[in-house]
Amino acid sequence: MEVKIKRLSGNWDDGYALDKHMLSSTFVGYNASGYPMFDNHRTEAGEAIYKLKYGGVWDNSPILAKAVLDNIVPRFPGIGLVVPMPASETRARQPVNEVASDLAKLMKVTSFDGIIVKAPSATGKKLKDLGTKEAKDAELAGRFSINDAIVGNGKWNALLVDDLFDSGASMEAATKALRSYAKIDGIYVVALTWK
Repeated sequence: MEVKIKRLSGNWDDGYALDKHMLSSTFVGYNASGYPMFDNHRTEAGEAIYKLKYGGVWDNSPILAKAVLDNIVPRFPGIGLVVPMPASETRARQPVNEVASDLAKLMKVTSFDGIIVKAPSATGKKLKDLGTKEAKDAELAGRFSINDAIVGNGKWNALLVDDLFDSGASMEAATKALRSYAKIDGIYVVALTWK
């Protein structure tokens, strides 16, 4: 997979995204039901995550995991475990959890889905509908907590995995929660794509 790595800034120790998600999106009219239609052109990583997330192309998960392993993981010091970001929508099978699990297998570490717990929104608002990072920060305030699921007394560097990086509000809130967990040392982040 061809990628163009981008460094991500935030309250974590270091982080990167594989590639931009969308190259271009052109409005082409409305369908018979009145919904807008677009001619979208995505990067290879963007298309892979789109098909995984919305098309159920689960074979894309190990491909994305391998791209992260090859292009991003070597930039970090010894990662001891992988943590997927909590999903914003309930699905029978969560794409980010699948990629995190595949990545952890390649790295020969454990993926801990469920360490970060995200409480439901008190307002019912979706982050993608909020226009500013400040509004997203306010919506996420106090919603992330830690489930102490790691057995043992050590401290590990964690790799936090998400599918799309936009403002960074969700990753920063998750990182803040992970910083409160005594079993986590360094926190490194990877997004499959950025907006």
